[in-house]
Amino acid sequence: MTYEHHDYDVLIIGAGGAGLRAAIEAKQSGLSVAILTKSLLGKAHTVMAEGGMAAAMGNVYPEDNWMVHFRDTMRGGKYLNNYRMAELHAKESPARVRELEQWGALFDRTKDGKILQRDFGGHRYARLAHVGDRTGLELIRTLQQKVVSMGTDVFMEVKVLRLVHDADGRVAGCVAYRRPTGEFITFGAKAVILATGGAGKSWQFTSNSWEGTGDGHAMALWAGANLIDMECIQFHPTGMVWPLSVRGLLVTEGVRGDGGVLRNSEGRRFMFDYVAPMFRAETAESEEEADKWYDDHTAGRRPPELLPRDEVARAINAEVKAGRGSPHGGVYLDIATRRSAEFIRRRLPSMYHQFMELAGVDITREAMEIGPTCHYIMGGVQVDADTAATAARGLFAAGEVAGGMHGANRLGGNSLSDLVVFGKRAGEGAVRYIAAGDVAGQMNDHQVEAAVAEALAPFEREEGENPYDIQRDLQEMMQANVGIIRTQSELEYARGQLETFTERIRNIKVKGGRAYNPGWNLATDLPAMITVCKAVTIGATLRKESRGGHTREDFPSADPEFAKFNFAHSTNGGNWDSEIVTKESTLLTMPDELKALLEEAK
Repeated sequence: MTYEHHDYDVLIIGAGGAGLRAAIEAKQSGLSVAILTKSLLGKAHTVMAEGGMAAAMGNVYPEDNWMVHFRDTMRGGKYLNNYRMAELHAKESPARVRELEQWGALFDRTKDGKILQRDFGGHRYARLAHVGDRTGLELIRTLQQKVVSMGTDVFMEVKVLRLVHDADGRVAGCVAYRRPTGEFITFGAKAVILATGGAGKSWQFTSNSWEGTGDGHAMALWAGANLIDMECIQFHPTGMVWPLSVRGLLVTEGVRGDGGVLRNSEGRRFMFDYVAPMFRAETAESEEEADKWYDDHTAGRRPPELLPRDEVARAINAEVKAGRGSPHGGVYLDIATRRSAEFIRRRLPSMYHQFMELAGVDITREAMEIGPTCHYIMGGVQVDADTAATAARGLFAAGEVAGGMHGANRLGGNSLSDLVVFGKRAGEGAVRYIAAGDVAGQMNDHQVEAAVAEALAPFEREEGENPYDIQRDLQEMMQANVGIIRTQSELEYARGQLETFTERIRNIKVKGGRAYNPGWNLATDLPAMITVCKAVTIGATLRKESRGGHTREDFPSADPEFAKFNFAHSTNGGNWDSEIVTKESTLLTMPDELKALLEEAK
């Protein structure tokens, strides 16, 4: 069958920070470039990244440098990181921030006019360049304006179903459909860059928007690439827990970076208990005394609320389980008693508005009720650090969909700089790949027709399940069994349930037409969701230790043997319901000079 078709040199799937930066790099090399976005331009999940982008510019602490940033990133990732990605990220982030400034980004300023930088969890120094608490929005605005000014083609509200190969197995484009009409469309390309973001919508409570169904992770796996570290899911410590309609909505780490503290239902600042068990904050006569004790006994580290996210999330979880939680199952984040109302409204305008409008809470007067929410997947497509190339020829990946950079746990603020550092490198990698000449030929028509037939099958069934029932049950099952704390029995139960979900997805029934049919849209998302859930659960079952965003109650300590490799997943068949094959992928050997930097951090 003939469908609407377009050919480009470089096809970019995803219009967040990584996709836009990749497009700029490829476009300025003189290539034809198209961006496909599942939503609308400017609506990418990047806009939800509020606190800032990490870069060792030294504007607040002159002693900060890329070496310290590298150490912090590796330490935060519990040394499971691709060291080369962490190195490149630390070295190149300052240049990417200055580049955004040159393109029009309006960063907050120090008194002497430099880009202001704030504290964030896990960072030794204040190094997050920011625009109030709307940094992601400013990044998208800046990159989007640059992309549009260059004349880049953008296809909005296009849902990509799968990547398509040529006769020799190279990635040659994709098959998709237009959400407003349901009409199928194909794109041929010499190189494809995935920048599709995360996979959080497979959990019940998440900060991810509706697009975060793991499409890119799954399509890369089906196309022949590998996924690594999928068990490492970050539950951000601070998401809204009330009202239920906004449960999971992110509360920026900037609140804690600007002085906010965590309290339990007893009003106690409990994080001291988890960083220094010998010291109990309630024994101090004042919070000032507690702060001074902490500074004196921890060599002036950042406040305990700014520990890496996995540690803070586990502490909150422990307080709730101990019966010291808030009325709606969280704890309290208090900045009202620590900063003036004018400071809060100026530094955290979005948070002030968010709580006032959605929860009726004035954060300049009262504490916020918060709790952990599924936020980010450290795992993703295994890529070459320098080029962002995957194991599938002609396919590149950058941003949250790519694995390796963050190891077992991502430091706050590293995501936005990750987008622009590796978005640029993915664009460069695609340009060099095309210049080498060994690019894909015509797309495999059989693969296109198979993807279309699979997408249309739910309309043709006489009986079947509602996709919303399957999604709800999947989210609840993953939240309960593959959530923030995991056990062998729960994981084994989840693996069995996921096979049942596979059968249920094969039996989806959709009513109505193809135009703007959200039920059909969800039906086409579910194969990717189940693929991601299987990879996460398999990895979590095999990783018999606790490391970063992966916590096993039955294996509470980190095992040094598990710090030597990543779990890498591939498929035996290349379809959404194919068997997932998992192997150990040995970590890259780190040069001695970088090992020495890590030794200095101990």
